[in-house]
Amino acid sequence: MPASIKRADCLAHFHKIAPGFGGIKGLIRKQFIWNENGTAGGVYQWESIEDAKAFYQGPWLDGIVERYGSYPEIEYFVTFAVCDAKTGDVDFTEPPVTARANAA
Repeated sequence: MPASIKRADCLAHFHKIAPGFGGIKGLIRKQFIWNENGTAGGVYQWESIEDAKAFYQGPWLDGIVERYGSYPEIEYFVTFAVCDAKTGDVDFTEPPVTARANAA
């Protein structure tokens, strides 16, 4: 995205591109985001880090650089839990780690 984009322009752009994200290997969901400073982007949830890195190195990256003239800023996070506020469901991605002290 450009360094700053108006809300209406961003919304129109997201309406145009969002349908193209269906069927991408390993993509669980993408949130298209914008703030009042005109910053826009996406939050992606992936099945694996490998799927994410494969996607970000392919045609998607080439398209970003071609359209906006710069490389995207990408940060990777691990999701430990997802809470669905509508249903009340909470999904944990792995069990908790229990710390134990060894007796000496």
